[in-house]
Amino acid sequence: MSTRNDSPTLVTPSLLRDWPLPAPGEDKYSRGAVLMVGGGRTTPGAALLAGMSALRAGAGKLTLAVAESVSVQLGVALPECGSIGLPENAGGSVTGEGLDRIDSYLDRSDALLVGPGLDDSGLTEDLLVALLEREESADAKPSGERPAVVLDAYALGALPKLEDRLGPWRGRMILTPNPTEAGILLGREVDHLESDVVEVARRFDAVVSCQGYIAGPVGGNPQDSGLWKITTGYGGLGTSGSGDVLAGTIAGLRARGTSDAQAACWGTHLHAAAADRLASKLGPLGFLAGELAEQLPALMLELDT
Repeated sequence: MSTRNDSPTLVTPSLLRDWPLPAPGEDKYSRGAVLMVGGGRTTPGAALLAGMSALRAGAGKLTLAVAESVSVQLGVALPECGSIGLPENAGGSVTGEGLDRIDSYLDRSDALLVGPGLDDSGLTEDLLVALLEREESADAKPSGERPAVVLDAYALGALPKLEDRLGPWRGRMILTPNPTEAGILLGREVDHLESDVVEVARRFDAVVSCQGYIAGPVGGNPQDSGLWKITTGYGGLGTSGSGDVLAGTIAGLRARGTSDAQAACWGTHLHAAAADRLASKLGPLGFLAGELAEQLPALMLELDT
């Protein structure tokens, strides 16, 4: 819905109505599967928020792959998901080992979300390396059948060190950095967010959503090449867990069959519009990230009419 030009396309309800989400289909299998990898022992709530948001965005199936010590608890807290325990170190951080436990889920997923609740930069790098090596193996699915890869939080911080190894993921990543994380991706401070988001998209061949700007890489999927700006949103979005909700929402929409840019534009707009709605009901500050996710179905319905 956009082509690269000097100024961003504004993401309005009218634009989104002209860029409709895929039809819901007849069953959960037609709405796609999300695999979320994250959730350390001290940060299981991030995985919970991301997973709940993916389902609220309409994904049909959800599997959480989290630290073994919290997997059962998360499965009970969100009974709509499958929950798999991954190896962790003594501090409860997910390591890059034991990914054979999620092999079949990786093969069946439509969107892979990595990051929410990961809490160790070195181990996160190990985890991403293991995932990339699996994709490079002879047993990996053909490129056109592989899931979209949504990266958030600590997974973003590992990318600059792995830039030369990202071949299997280039062209199908969606990155959701905040401005600080965008600076890490660029190796410098962010000084002009609009152009810096474009630079991140080009450098990593990814669609990028950062604080209301969405950019896609030039030369990839024409549907994803563009620059957009969200026109809504409230300061109350600056609350713990808000980024996990955004990443989960985008992953859920992508699993349903959108393009990368459509998932990012719709997801970022819905996230911001949910904050506006809560601000009008509860006040500008103090609403919770989980309450953002609860607003998503009604907002999508309104944009579908």
